[in-house]
Parts: sequence; C-alpha cells; structure tokens
Amino acid sequence: MQSSTRRLVSLTIAVLPVFAGSAFAQAPWPVKPVRMVVAFPPGGPTDVVARIVAARLGDQLGQQVVVENRSGAGGNIGAEVVAKAAPDGYTVFYNTSAITIAPSLYAKLGYDVERDFAPVALVATVPLMLVINSNLPPKTLAEFITWAKAQGGKINYASSGTGVITHLAGALFTRELGIQAQHIPYKGSAPAIADVAAGQAQFMIDALVAPMPFVRDGRLRALAVGTMKRSSVLPDVPTLHETVLPNFEMSAWQGVLAPAGTPAAVVDRLNGELLKAIANPDVRAKLATQGAEPLGNTPAQYASYLRSETARWTKVVRDAGARAE
Repeated sequence: MQSSTRRLVSLTIAVLPVFAGSAFAQAPWPVKPVRMVVAFPPGGPTDVVARIVAARLGDQLGQQVVVENRSGAGGNIGAEVVAKAAPDGYTVFYNTSAITIAPSLYAKLGYDVERDFAPVALVATVPLMLVINSNLPPKTLAEFITWAKAQGGKINYASSGTGVITHLAGALFTRELGIQAQHIPYKGSAPAIADVAAGQAQFMIDALVAPMPFVRDGRLRALAVGTMKRSSVLPDVPTLHETVLPNFEMSAWQGVLAPAGTPAAVVDRLNGELLKAIANPDVRAKLATQGAEPLGNTPAQYASYLRSETARWTKVVRDAGARAE
C-alpha cells in the first residue's frame, strides 16, 4: 500500500509540470501594459502617428500601450532594444523604413531584421515633402533648384538623423539635380525642422506630418511631395514626379515588429487588433490630418515587403553613394 502511494505521488509530481506549462502557454494576452518602442524623439512624424495608433490599440486590448522613445543612430538604438527584448508580446517595435535602409548604410549592426524580429503588420505611410525656409528668395521648385545650384555648395540640408530616409531622400534629391549641399543630421525631425525654419539650414525633405504646422504658419514653404500623386492635405503642392524627377517616389512607411520568438498566437492577435485600429473612423481621421494613409497586411505579407524594401534600398544607397557618417 505504501509503495502504491509513493508511485502515485511520483506520477503526480511528474505530470504537474506538463499541465503547468500548458496553462502558461494558454495564458491570455495581454494581462499588463504593452511597451511600444519608437526609435525617434517625441514630436516627430513617426512618434505622432505611433501615439495615435497606440491609444486606440490600448482601448481595444484593455491594457495601456505605452510609447517609449529610444532615439539615436538612425533608429538602430530602438531596434536593438526590441531585438533583445523578451519575446512575450509585451515589447513591440513601431518601426519605419529606416530598418530596411540600415543594412546597406552601416557596416555593423546589433541586429538582423530577418533573424531578430517577427513581422506583425505594415501600418501606414506618410508622403515625404520638400520644404525650404520661407525667407529664401525661391517661391517655386524650379526657382529653388536654380537658386540652390547658384550657391556653390554653401547651403545645408537637414535630416532627422544619419542614415534615415530623410537623409537618403535629401542625398538622392541633390545628386539627381546636381545641387551641392552639406548634410546636417539632427536627433529627430523636430529640431531639424526648427533649424530650417530659423534659417540655420536652408531645406529639408521630411515626412509631411512634422513640417505641416510650420508650413501652415508661414515659417516654411512647401515646394513638392515625394509621392506619385499629390497629397490630399496639400493638393496645390506638386509632386517631384510631375515636375523635375519622373518616377521619383519616396514615402516614410511605418509598421510593427515583435521580437523573434514571440508566440504566433500573440502575433496574430496583435495583427488583427492593429488592422482593426487603423480601420477605425476616428483613427483614420486623425491620421489624415497628419497626411498619413493607413495600410495593413498580414505578418507573412509584411515579412515579404520587408525583404523587397531591403533589396530596393540596397540599390538606392549604392546608386546614391550614401553612407552612414
């Protein structure tokens, strides 16, 4: 009898971890706040859109989605933070196109996009816009190009950081049109735009979201957008495609990644909630005021898109001769 009791106790102890593991694997998500890392400073175009999406996502999940700004190194610091985070669904990366540009710009990165991340969804895209200091003589894009060429390299263009899309777009723009200008990287869009408005730099190509207040109050002049079609926010502003650079198309797209190893059920749930959030009429209206267009796709489609964009930017970087400084 005593021997039978010992066998029963041993069997119970052996089985308990199996049931405990099963219960843990099936635990509901989320049961606590979710951290959404943004790799750029507060107030910039990525941060503004991320906070709109995070607020709605938090309402849907019943848990707060806390935006944490971890800026620096062209978005690489934030990317590394998420790549090394626990794959439990409580840390996600609100990424930009910078993550597909970085591999061709930096000789060494602390992360690998395909190895270290689980794609969740492509969220939105924001047109890029060329803006200049409103005190400069040019009133149109053609006048600006003529004026800029006449400056003999004595002008500057700002960007939100070395190696990000605003840097690369400026490098491409000046190269394609034969303009000599010095690149000045800033720690985010907000300080860069402020210096262009103050005249410390003469022009910038940035996501439409950030410079809009300065355009509206007259401190900056919008000369062109980088999409194939004009923006509904600024329909009178021409595209680079229709004016001086046929087929020139650059936009600042944004998406969400989780650390590699995040449970598929969590990734799928997060994907569904993100798509629901950007389909919400209130969210779409707020994004529209920022010039942002909601997108949305599946994790598999986003993975494919990331691969194609990495290949695209590798060629663009090579052709433009751009590099991280």
